[in-house]
Amino acid sequence: MKAVQIYLWLHIILTASVPVNTFNPFGKMFDGVKNLWQKIYNPDESCDSKWISFNETGLQVDLESKLFGQHIASRVILKAVNGFMSNDNPKKPLVLSLHGRTGTGKNFVSNLIAENIYKEGMDSSFVHVFTAELHFQHKRKFEIYKAQLQQWIKGNVTNCARSMFIFDEMDKMHPGLIDSIKPYLDYYHKLDGVSYRKAIFIFISNAEGDIITQTALDFWNEGRAREEIELKDLETLLSVSAFNNNSGLQHSRLITKHLVNFFIPFLPLEDRHVVQCVLAEMKARRLQPDQNVADQVARDLVYFPKSERVFSVRGCKTIQSKLDIYI
Repeated sequence: MKAVQIYLWLHIILTASVPVNTFNPFGKMFDGVKNLWQKIYNPDESCDSKWISFNETGLQVDLESKLFGQHIASRVILKAVNGFMSNDNPKKPLVLSLHGRTGTGKNFVSNLIAENIYKEGMDSSFVHVFTAELHFQHKRKFEIYKAQLQQWIKGNVTNCARSMFIFDEMDKMHPGLIDSIKPYLDYYHKLDGVSYRKAIFIFISNAEGDIITQTALDFWNEGRAREEIELKDLETLLSVSAFNNNSGLQHSRLITKHLVNFFIPFLPLEDRHVVQCVLAEMKARRLQPDQNVADQVARDLVYFPKSERVFSVRGCKTIQSKLDIYI
């Protein structure tokens, strides 16, 4: 039987056999299928050093060579992840909140973290991704989502203490939902016999992008290099804005109880960073990097403010499709 037929068969069986009230944050047991699928085609993956081993050098090289224009994020993430993964007895889970405009590298850097911790990277059964518009669509199911989310995290951390949970589109999540997992992010040794201290939680949000952009514009207007912007210039602004705005962290106890380790800004990208993205994409496709092509792709993107064309509206988000036109 072909692989795709097996996958579809598993999907149908699991979807049809799960009761309506059974925990299922994906609506159709997608992660259940994913995990079972991985056990069939990767039956040996287990929660041990063979499959989970942090590569500090690999993460550093990836951040330096693949993430462009994000000196704050690169520095903070490397130190935060390295410090956490090298600690055999952390006091609490690592919680990172990534903020910035679309296309600036927030999801990308989450992938880099996973790839340098888990042998299977983002395909690991110990990495779990939630998106607000897909997994938490209906406001009327708010209480169900809360209970399901708690069960999902408890079950997976019980299975592997070094689990990673990525919550995308935090700016579209119902306020209060993420607080349902607050106990798991706190300084508890164990809860019901389960320790959550070695887990990693990453929140990704496009909100607060205007605050970050304004700060970058202020530095640009003053003739100061963007590399002069420091975490302290933005972190408090980000946490206050996230707390007050209508998003998943609005009035969140994760903020008032200081359970988010870092609020990390992703700066808007300039033309030179877009060029770097294009050259990196060409290299990834095993093409000969062409500076002229990279310059052309970058020139054809939309920038703001319109008169100065300082920052790319979509960052590097559309680079892959744009590059197809020129090669």
